[in-house]
Amino acid sequence: MEQIELVELDEDNLDGEGCYSLRSKPTSTGYVNKNKWLMGRFNEGLTYIKIMENSKPAGFIEYAPIEYSSRVVYGENYLVIHCLWVHITGKGYASKLINKNIEDAKEQNKDGVIVITNPNTSWTPSKDVFIKNHFKEIDHAPYGFELLVNKFGHTPDPYFPKDWNKRLKLFKGLTILRTEQCPFVDVSTNNIVQAANTLGIHAEIIDIKSREELLRLSPTPYGIYGVIFKSKLVSFHRLTVHSAIKRLKGLI
Repeated sequence: MEQIELVELDEDNLDGEGCYSLRSKPTSTGYVNKNKWLMGRFNEGLTYIKIMENSKPAGFIEYAPIEYSSRVVYGENYLVIHCLWVHITGKGYASKLINKNIEDAKEQNKDGVIVITNPNTSWTPSKDVFIKNHFKEIDHAPYGFELLVNKFGHTPDPYFPKDWNKRLKLFKGLTILRTEQCPFVDVSTNNIVQAANTLGIHAEIIDIKSREELLRLSPTPYGIYGVIFKSKLVSFHRLTVHSAIKRLKGLI
């Protein structure tokens, strides 16, 4: 008989439990930075829950109040899901985590739950499981981004900004915008820098420190990672060095 448990991380158990992603490399810069980032977010209402099967991690969900969210979406009184991932499929674990999120939103008197999806990358959760759990798709943004919401009443819908092209024009040289919300951002950055060095291109790194800065600068709804070159989006997710060289060459 399988034993299923939901373990919520907090200031007291973070060191012992650790986050789910990149857990096989607990001394890596990305993993260490993620845990530090989490420690600074719990007092903002961020929730990070691992689902355990027989005491082993099977997946996780992370979400936060919209005013502290790492996603570029506007609205009031919502929870925003940052990440949802399960590696043991077919057992309803993703829905179990989503339902826990919905329960928390209702207990906090929120107006609903938001998630951003994109079928072109595994860096966002799959839309299908949210549709199954009564989310509705209500908005779109360039590069395949979809805005889904599970509303509890008749409050105004959340929405994406519309000035994506204007944001891109802010950056002429090769620019990496990033936060430490995802532990894979570090290796993603390193791959771009290595590719840029191969091509003799200088890469500027901007570490986003606030939600205001994120809402103003991010070139996509993903928010926490974006690469821009000559006012064109290069990527919002991890590329191999080879893929990064190919994309940068296409813009030279």
